[in-house]
Amino acid sequence: MRFVIGFLVFVPLLASAETVYITDSLKLGLHQAADTSDRAFRTLESGQEMEVLFRDRNYAHVQLPDGVQGYVKAAYLVSEKPAKLIVGETQAEIERLSGELEETRQAFAGPAQTIDALKQQVVDLQSKLDTSSATTAELGQQNDELQGRQELFKNSLPLQWVAGALGVCLFGGFLAGLWLMDYRSRRRHGGVRIY
Repeated sequence: MRFVIGFLVFVPLLASAETVYITDSLKLGLHQAADTSDRAFRTLESGQEMEVLFRDRNYAHVQLPDGVQGYVKAAYLVSEKPAKLIVGETQAEIERLSGELEETRQAFAGPAQTIDALKQQVVDLQSKLDTSSATTAELGQQNDELQGRQELFKNSLPLQWVAGALGVCLFGGFLAGLWLMDYRSRRRHGGVRIY
């Protein structure tokens, strides 16, 4: 029971906790008096660049880039850039690089399309090459078979030639026989044909 009551007491405390950060911005007064006892005539923000003309332990005589001179507390001057400036410069650099990246993407958009078209042509040509290679292999196999047959029948004549020559000889012999019979018959009968 005590645990439940203790838990109920601490729950609102946990719910009301908020996350906060220490500010990075600093406002520093620029004074006419060397000990900064007078009222500041200008307010300087964190990250303001200036040149130190003279510095002692507590105060510094400074000159701003626009030529205005005055005094500030030396404890607030640092030689390293504050995080505010670094973040600003980094963001500006990121924006610049993002712009360059977008320009580069646009510059390569046309060549990228050409590259894609060429890749498709390569795929098509590779397909045609594969088909041609398969056809070449098949024709090579047929050629090997034909050369083997040629080797087998190299000393023989084709059957068509033999049949043709035989037919010519028979027809020629038949005609020669008819002519010889006619010649002999006319010779026997005094040049007169008798059939």
